[in-house]
Amino acid sequence: MGVFSRFKDIVGSNLNVLLDKAEDPRKLIRLMVREMEETLVELKASCAKTMAERKGQERERQAVAEQMDKWGARAELAVDKGRDDLAREALVEKNAFMRRMEALDGEALYLDGLVEQAREDISRLEDKLHSAREKQRLLEQRHARATQRRRAGRTLTRVDNSDTMLRFDRFENRIEHLEAEAELAAPKQRTGLEDEFSLLEKEDSVNDELSALKKSRKPSGGKAESKS
Repeated sequence: MGVFSRFKDIVGSNLNVLLDKAEDPRKLIRLMVREMEETLVELKASCAKTMAERKGQERERQAVAEQMDKWGARAELAVDKGRDDLAREALVEKNAFMRRMEALDGEALYLDGLVEQAREDISRLEDKLHSAREKQRLLEQRHARATQRRRAGRTLTRVDNSDTMLRFDRFENRIEHLEAEAELAAPKQRTGLEDEFSLLEKEDSVNDELSALKKSRKPSGGKAESKS
């Protein structure tokens, strides 16, 4: 298939429809991007070749124009010298170059049209390639996220289906059981001993407070004075 046939197929294709129908969209978009890149390279090479041909044609046209001027000047010289035979020969040469000039002008129009069309095709293909690369990037991101979610789902499934949580519950029950045993193993008498000392401390506090109250109620200087 030629480069221009591939270009028409690529530009005329609907990426979304093709990807929706593909069994493996990521693989298809990679192939399409590669095909577009290769076609773009060929289009640019073809355009460059046509532009080079156009420049060569322009150089030839300049050379033909110089020959036309030269043989025209010779025809005028021959006429001035009264040599109509030479003038006629010179005009024949000039007319030959004129016909070549006309052919070159037609070729120039044709080549200019090819270059313009090639540039338009290159621009359209670059836009299509940009769109394809963007779709490829989005597909890769979606695939990565889907793969990550699937991997996480499998991990959660394995955890749910395994006895990991059961082991954790058993371990927690063992700790609670040990805490209960430790509480039961605490000596009872030690708690009673604490209570007895607490009562003694409270009694001392009450006695001290009572002594202070008695002292404050005694009259100063001995017996209280009697009323007259």
